[in-house]
Amino acid sequence: MVTTNPSEDRVMRSVLVTGGAGFIGSHLCERLLQEGIRTVCLDNFDDFYEPAIKRKNVAPLLTSSLFETSEGDIRDLSLLRDLCDGHQFDRIVHLAARAGVRPSIQNPLLYEDVNIRGTLNTLEVCREFGIRNFVFASSSSVYGENTKIPFSEDDPADFPVSPYGATKRAGELLCYTYHHLYGIDVTCLRFFTAFGPRQRPEMAIHKFTRLIDQGKAIPMYGDGGSMRDYTYIDDIIDGLFRALLNNKGYEIYNLGESKTTRLIHLIEMIQRSLGKKAVIQELPDQPGDVPVTCANINKAREKLGYNPRFDIEDGIRRFVRWYRNPERDP
Repeated sequence: MVTTNPSEDRVMRSVLVTGGAGFIGSHLCERLLQEGIRTVCLDNFDDFYEPAIKRKNVAPLLTSSLFETSEGDIRDLSLLRDLCDGHQFDRIVHLAARAGVRPSIQNPLLYEDVNIRGTLNTLEVCREFGIRNFVFASSSSVYGENTKIPFSEDDPADFPVSPYGATKRAGELLCYTYHHLYGIDVTCLRFFTAFGPRQRPEMAIHKFTRLIDQGKAIPMYGDGGSMRDYTYIDDIIDGLFRALLNNKGYEIYNLGESKTTRLIHLIEMIQRSLGKKAVIQELPDQPGDVPVTCANINKAREKLGYNPRFDIEDGIRRFVRWYRNPERDP
């Protein structure tokens, strides 16, 4: 059994992963099972993208006696209570959320309901059932149009430019409140554009790969000069697992590669990996998008031992291999 120290209260035995059938969640559940940790995946299998994709994500895990799924919504407090009453969770990883910057502008009330109320419900069951260890999936979107590059955890995060970013910042603040009031150990992880096998189909790398492969036009918002810090899924999961093992007090960490890639260069890399030429449809900049994201990961390196291993080109090659043969992760 994996522990952070010999103390009995730091042993990781049973983990609830909300949003556990999604892109990041399914990879985390897989890692937890590899470590011999009992894992419960809570997911509502909603139609934000095809529910069958999420069911396929976790299907191979169902053969493990250490794994189970529960279908339900984080807004259902009674469901969460029943789950915690029936299991002795020592940790909750809260990944479930309504995702995406642009859709949040179109439907802000739904994002508020799922992302804020759902987070509050999950913190409430930690309080009620004495679960002392909580990891919250935040986002680089909380930084808004930050002009200080790279983004550091102590930079202001008071001006998010999308409802999605605002709900993630609100989640961080609620996490701090529950840490302060009830002594729950909380780590908030600000993910920077995760990608890799099982990535959601509407996200840029997956969408561009699919459309280029099909000979269809890809939408490029702006002049292709926007920059993102793309983080390969294996590095995200490594940082997430390290946070679970080293969760004490209240901490915020960036999880990124600490390198930026221009959108036009990303498209070029996908073209090379596919061996096909992109048809680009140039479109105006979109509200809520930011010109650049870039993570300062010094804190995660020093305190978690986080050390990303996959650069963007290697990650793209691995993603394309998975895209062509999704039955086998690279």
